[in-house]
Amino acid sequence: MTDFAQSVKQQADIVKVIEQYIRLRKAGAVNYSGLCPFHKEKSPSFSVHAVRQFYHCFGCGVSGDVFSFVAKIENVSFPEAVRIVAHKCGIPLPKKEYSSPEEAAEARLRRKLLDLHEAATSFYEEQLRGPEGAIAREYLAGRGLDQKGLEKFRIGYSPDSFNALRDRLSSMADAETLRASGLFSQKEHEDGTLGHVYDRFRKRVMFPICNESGRVIAFTARTLETGDKAGAKYINSPETPLYTKGQVLFNLDKARTAIRQTEFALLVEGQMDCISVFLRGIQNVIATSGTAFTEHQVNLLRRHTSNVAVNFDPDAAGANAAEKSISLLTEEGFTIKIVTLEDGLDPDRFIRERGVEAYVAAIRGARRQSDYLIERARQMFPGATGDQKVKAMNYLLPHIKRIPEALARGQFAHDAAQKLGIDSAVLREELRQAALKRRDHVEVKSSPLTEVERVLLRALAIIDPEHEEARRLAAAAIQQQPSWFEQLVAFPAIQALANRQANDPMDVVEDESQRALLAQALLGETRPPGDAEVSGALQHIHEEAIEHRRRELLREIAEAERRADMTEALRLTQEKLQLDKALRELHQRGQE
Repeated sequence: MTDFAQSVKQQADIVKVIEQYIRLRKAGAVNYSGLCPFHKEKSPSFSVHAVRQFYHCFGCGVSGDVFSFVAKIENVSFPEAVRIVAHKCGIPLPKKEYSSPEEAAEARLRRKLLDLHEAATSFYEEQLRGPEGAIAREYLAGRGLDQKGLEKFRIGYSPDSFNALRDRLSSMADAETLRASGLFSQKEHEDGTLGHVYDRFRKRVMFPICNESGRVIAFTARTLETGDKAGAKYINSPETPLYTKGQVLFNLDKARTAIRQTEFALLVEGQMDCISVFLRGIQNVIATSGTAFTEHQVNLLRRHTSNVAVNFDPDAAGANAAEKSISLLTEEGFTIKIVTLEDGLDPDRFIRERGVEAYVAAIRGARRQSDYLIERARQMFPGATGDQKVKAMNYLLPHIKRIPEALARGQFAHDAAQKLGIDSAVLREELRQAALKRRDHVEVKSSPLTEVERVLLRALAIIDPEHEEARRLAAAAIQQQPSWFEQLVAFPAIQALANRQANDPMDVVEDESQRALLAQALLGETRPPGDAEVSGALQHIHEEAIEHRRRELLREIAEAERRADMTEALRLTQEKLQLDKALRELHQRGQE
């Protein structure tokens, strides 16, 4: 680890950094817990140690420091993780050093693309304030957006020009980088050559899309024209090294704090719905940008909450998108409610016409997903004929099967059978068959550590000078008599810690499984072990080593006597008597 990385690690608060990605709750004096972002689970098994600055998941076994967490969750290299953590902590960056030219080039490209998007956002904001932006300002005012709202979401306008943005940004990057940004298009001639780049977005209202850190990585552009020449109503940036549509939730950067505070997320379909709701004080709102949820987006959301209220548009497209989102959220164990608005209004129009109080009341009156889906089945397959009932049941059955909890599945089936007038025994048999095929969630792994191993690991991991004597006592015994400890499951970790020079114990244990054992021991720690505890643990280890050798000697003596090798039998017997004496002395010392 470089000196700069070590400096960042010492200054970073791992709890604050991880809380920007997942919800953590206090779980003791120095521990925090939450749902692991690296595997599917319903009960928290992910722990963070605030003092020792590491994390460990008792479910999947992953552990590490603040850099490994950011690298894993952001899918970036170690140097990039150091840069991200430094940025979050306000630490200025030195000249970068990367492990390969490819890594350096990738990091440079990402930084340049972020700079280009920041410059483009400022350009679009300027254009919205200028004369050509008058029509866009009029449209946005009609949607209830004032100046503060425009500034909060950095909404802008792309002028009716093929070259305006290109001319603004051409001094910042070459043509290849401009193309990679997704902000520009380029025509290919019949001979295969490429023409000049030109502005992708023209004469449109520009809505920036941000990553979780609040950096602009893409845009959604809405046309203000009508007719055949207007093109699609909304167009998004293409996928780039910064942006993958199915991996971003609109407004999550602004909403995540409110989501944790309210303990649920309000999911709407469009960005304008999201902005309108947010600016009227309901700040736990996010949007899918007109697409159904992807598994990656579900994982993003699960870091902050497992409760979702869905309020998609009531038209057929919105209902279908809501149904797909409900399916995926259900499969992932979310608790879901459905918000339905009067007169078929979308959230933006409803809140502007009826007011925020009426919208809050609608959220509070949200229906359980089972009630919503049963009612949808009745609307899709009306009538009391047997054929319609079978179609309604076949529509509901996949939704019921997706529910992880058996009790909830049974209740859904009972309600559906009652409201549709279907013999519930039919559904029960289908559910019984489906339940047999469900995958269980990852179970928390039990620790193989003994209490003696926990004491030794905690002693060897001491970094407080006040308790240095306990650490020195344990380290000296292991260095002098390593054979005593070889039978322990955590011996590799214990041996590495006994010889450590670095201040951070987690850094010296390289084996992943051994590091997990160390994490388990430290997360269960309430205080550093004292000298007496360490001495007791070492005495126990010494006794165990003697007992192990005595058992070996008894077998060897019996074998020597069987061969009639009395000289060897006598030698072995003398060694056993010495061990017996040593064991008695240890017992007496322990009783004093």
